[in-house]
Amino acid sequence: MTEQIIEQSVVEAENAKREADLRRDYETLGERLDRRGIAIDAIKAKVADFSVAVPSWGVGTGGTRFAKFPGKGEPRDIFDKIEDCAVIAQLTQATRTISLHIPWDKADPNRLKQAASRFNLGFDAMNSNTFSDAKGQMQSYKFGSLSAYDKATRDQAIEHNLECIEIGKTIGSKALTIWIGDGSNFPGQVNFADQFANYLDSARAIYAALPDDWRVYTEHKMYEPAFYSTVVQDWGTNYIIAKELGDKAFCLVDLGHHAPNVNIEMIVSRLAQFGKLGGFHFNDSKYGDDDLDAGSVDPYRLFLVFNELVDIETRDAEFRPAHMLDQSHNVTDPIESLMLSASDVQRSYAQALLVDRKALKAAQVANDALTATQQLRHAFRTDVEPILAMARLEQGGAIDPLATYRASGYRAKVADIRPEVEGGSGGIV
Repeated sequence: MTEQIIEQSVVEAENAKREADLRRDYETLGERLDRRGIAIDAIKAKVADFSVAVPSWGVGTGGTRFAKFPGKGEPRDIFDKIEDCAVIAQLTQATRTISLHIPWDKADPNRLKQAASRFNLGFDAMNSNTFSDAKGQMQSYKFGSLSAYDKATRDQAIEHNLECIEIGKTIGSKALTIWIGDGSNFPGQVNFADQFANYLDSARAIYAALPDDWRVYTEHKMYEPAFYSTVVQDWGTNYIIAKELGDKAFCLVDLGHHAPNVNIEMIVSRLAQFGKLGGFHFNDSKYGDDDLDAGSVDPYRLFLVFNELVDIETRDAEFRPAHMLDQSHNVTDPIESLMLSASDVQRSYAQALLVDRKALKAAQVANDALTATQQLRHAFRTDVEPILAMARLEQGGAIDPLATYRASGYRAKVADIRPEVEGGSGGIV
């Protein structure tokens, strides 16, 4: 039997306060959608089947570039993180997998598998870390990792990725995500071609070690921590990498890794059209790579991304991109932020499912710009919360995850068990 962190009596008591209103709202919305030729139960079934992975590092408090202000009950290790992830999964019923980051989450793989199985959780893509130095490693990544001039450094970075694959094979993961911070801070510091050639050689060595049923996701980022040039700086470079490596290589799109006003939904379409869209890291941003809660700044953009995904889904039944949250929670309880983000990602998916694809296509072919855009706006403006809440209720989750979480007193309980963590400086003054 699957263990639960929050007592089911708490969930049931909170649901009892809201269930009658929810059923009325669901029935009313169902009638409205029926007039549009949409079966609400069919949308609910798709929403219930949708899942987004939780990053293990996301349940801890993030930091600004200047300092970190830890919250109460910070997870002490990966096993505490798994319990926090189990809370999110229990209440939202939308996060069935955890994405690990090595070496931060390094532990006996069999213990990891057992800990997750207690809560019926699985593991999503493995994430390697060659953008910071681990304690005791021989070579530093200060001047690069997979693309470094120094071969010993490149070999060390390759070996670390191979270790991540081995851990992943034991715990049931099927993918490796690679993001590097390699780049330069000054014109002339590196030779662009040499650096990229080194990266490709290293990536090929990692790719060769992938099991047959695995994928590798390479992630691009426009800038940071290198501020003059970045090795994998945009989706075009990322596409080149995926094409060079082979059929098991795909591009990962992080919604925060773009310049302001970049048309991310078009990037999604381009990569999917040529078979190289692997998945997403969902967050939001205002100025740069801000790692804000998904949908907190620009929910319409999140919807537009899902509009493209659903469009692709209607044409390709085998299209199954990987979904993960990737956020930094500096002023909120991370569990609360991740629950709301998971719901907002589901919300965008549900809204995109409401788009009348035939009417949209007809308007596009007729060059009727206003009718086309109104098809999208109509779907986006539809309140689909009753669908999300009913899906949670029927799966044993919480109608209102945030209210139920707060009523459970979980944060106060773990704060009594887990010692306080001291704050720290980011090193920038």
